[in-house]
Amino acid sequence: MESVLQNQSVVRIKQVMQALGVMGEVKVLSDSARTAAEAAAALGVGAGQIASSIVFKLPSGNPLLVITSGAHRVDANLVANNLGVEKLHRADADFVKNASGISIGGVSPFGWLTPPEIIIIDEALDAFDVVWAAAGHAHAVFPTSFAELQNKTGATPMIVGE
Repeated sequence: MESVLQNQSVVRIKQVMQALGVMGEVKVLSDSARTAAEAAAALGVGAGQIASSIVFKLPSGNPLLVITSGAHRVDANLVANNLGVEKLHRADADFVKNASGISIGGVSPFGWLTPPEIIIIDEALDAFDVVWAAAGHAHAVFPTSFAELQNKTGATPMIVGE
């Protein structure tokens, strides 16, 4: 699993985390954390404690990052209404990779090649002392908190789904 820590995306994310003063250390999982359910099972925590980075395309064509609790799905219509935009578009794997520099399943809230136009954080994550987010690879995660994620990303808190 040493190769995971040497992956260029993980190295970049770790450097950004250090520069931002993010306190958690990247942990390599033997099992995939590609989905919230997989990450929760590998960490022995509830899915609600997984801070999933979900990417949408805004009407402007720029990325929107929603850092959401793994316990529920993002309601794109609710988020669009809260943002005052007509519609959010699903981002395909190429769009996500081009914007973030990371493949789906390992997208971190930090270290994007093209920073998202808007970042939103799910208020549901505030219910947990520790949440886990991806660190640039499907086998790499780090512990953090709602407050740290909000502070270090500049994310706007919002109810994003159920």
